[in-house]
Amino acid sequence: MNTKSWSEIKDDVYGEKGTERRDELEREFESFKIGMLLRQAREEKKLTQSQLAEKLDKKRSYISRVENNGSNMTLKSLYDIVEKGLGGKVKISIEL
Repeated sequence: MNTKSWSEIKDDVYGEKGTERRDELEREFESFKIGMLLRQAREEKKLTQSQLAEKLDKKRSYISRVENNGSNMTLKSLYDIVEKGLGGKVKISIEL
């Protein structure tokens, strides 16, 4: 039986790290993770999407879009959601 790791499968299907298609996959995954982290934080604060949206003067549908696809968000929006809406802090790192 020839089993492959998730990393090997990504290499085969999307190319190795550093290729355009693979980098796009990794960026999309990071955006997805941001949305999931925001959802988790909101739920831990016991807030509904509507309650969070009200704190930010946004529509509930906006919060839903952010949680389901974090790529549709500016840094300002991220800071507003985390700091104003959830009472947290954003930490960003850059890898070179």
